[in-house]
Amino acid sequence: MGETVKRFGNLIGGASVPAASGETIEVRNPATGELAARVARSDRADVDRAVRAADRSFASWAGTSAKERALLLHRAADRVRENLEPISRLLTTEMGKPLQDSRKEVQHGAEVLDFFAEEGLRVGGEVAPVGLPQVTSLVLREPIGVCAAIAPWNYPVSLIAWKVGPALATGCTLVAKPASETPTAALEYLRCIDESGLPEGVVNAVTGPGPVVGMAMVEHPLVRKIAFTGTVSIGREIMARAAATLKRVSLELGGQSPLIVCADADFGAAVKAGVQRAFRNMGQICNAVNRIFVEAPIYADYLDAFAEESRKLTIGDGLRNPTVDLGPMLNQAGIEKAIRHIEDALGKGARLLCGGKHPEGPEYQTQLYFEPTGLADCTLEMLVMREETFGPVVGIAPFQGIEEGVRLANSTDFGLVSYAYTGSLAKARALALGIQSGTVCINNIVGSTLEAPYPGWKQSGMGLELSRHALGEYLLVKHVRIEV
Repeated sequence: MGETVKRFGNLIGGASVPAASGETIEVRNPATGELAARVARSDRADVDRAVRAADRSFASWAGTSAKERALLLHRAADRVRENLEPISRLLTTEMGKPLQDSRKEVQHGAEVLDFFAEEGLRVGGEVAPVGLPQVTSLVLREPIGVCAAIAPWNYPVSLIAWKVGPALATGCTLVAKPASETPTAALEYLRCIDESGLPEGVVNAVTGPGPVVGMAMVEHPLVRKIAFTGTVSIGREIMARAAATLKRVSLELGGQSPLIVCADADFGAAVKAGVQRAFRNMGQICNAVNRIFVEAPIYADYLDAFAEESRKLTIGDGLRNPTVDLGPMLNQAGIEKAIRHIEDALGKGARLLCGGKHPEGPEYQTQLYFEPTGLADCTLEMLVMREETFGPVVGIAPFQGIEEGVRLANSTDFGLVSYAYTGSLAKARALALGIQSGTVCINNIVGSTLEAPYPGWKQSGMGLELSRHALGEYLLVKHVRIEV
């Protein structure tokens, strides 16, 4: 009897095609361990074919009016919404997050297209002041060309959308590389865009190992821009290789987000925020709270409340039980890193508040489920306070006064998103101005929003995503001097 697992090909020039080698990659459901799909295991030949398809379509797409591009992007957003349920189910099956969270992510992917469709209408130029009556200097903004979008596995639809939206709105064409671990939902999302009336080759997708497919994109001479979300080490390698052809690069890399809880904060809100932002998506988020610093007068009470709130979280198969709070981790490597951080902290004097082990029960079919874990009395020497865990583990420590809180928040090489809770406007201002981070959230945990820029400071990246400012990452400035 033949295999019934669904196969996904590359998206090149408007068609679904297998890898040139005919090889495939297995995609497995982390909740059950079952084979979920097979996708193309591409190589440099497949990347070249996709890039050339994007290059052939660039001139016509760049020459399309902003209004027509906007109409097509709105149509693509509608098509994504029409396919929200099947894409969401693919996402939960391959990644493990609860179905309710997958639906929100796919819905967000549609909203990104709508947002940048409208922002693309407002891309304009200027007339530079010259001071000579016979001279006019025009400053124009034009699409950069073929762009490569490389996305990670934790938010495979959202983080592809953040790159696709501004690229297409500005008139660029695109080759995307979804993560090999979670490619199917992103492929279907991109297929919805492709089938919404865009010219063939404007949107392409190639799946395969990052060291092969991703680096082939980075090194391809026809690719003019790389947008990458992932680890610091790979981000550095992309920068180094892109230098050979002077490609523009935007990098959204790791985080190690702090949460500062002042004694005058809304206590209940600060506890719930800490639990939600530390453990959502099993902590597999670049802007997850990894470190919590609590002002000394409320430290003991916060520890008790945090542990109690954490134990309320439900864990399970997000496809069979769509409303659970947490699903499994993606892979064993993530579990091992979480355990390593826990053991390191306990060995250096931390106390286990909650979690720290696999949940028990017949409903947990794999060893990828793990209880949300809080560690008290942590110090800066512990791995959990220095490295991004990217798992359901958070370290908690006390602090004395705002100056120390700011110093502790800034005690890593990362600066993506930081969070703080306080009832004082003066403290809020001191935290907002003192914390070295691309985003600082005061009394909320909305780490990113479509309307505002999402930049990374220090080792957390360069360039930015989201908001109207993201359009500039995909545009070249041209000066036209006319003398008559």
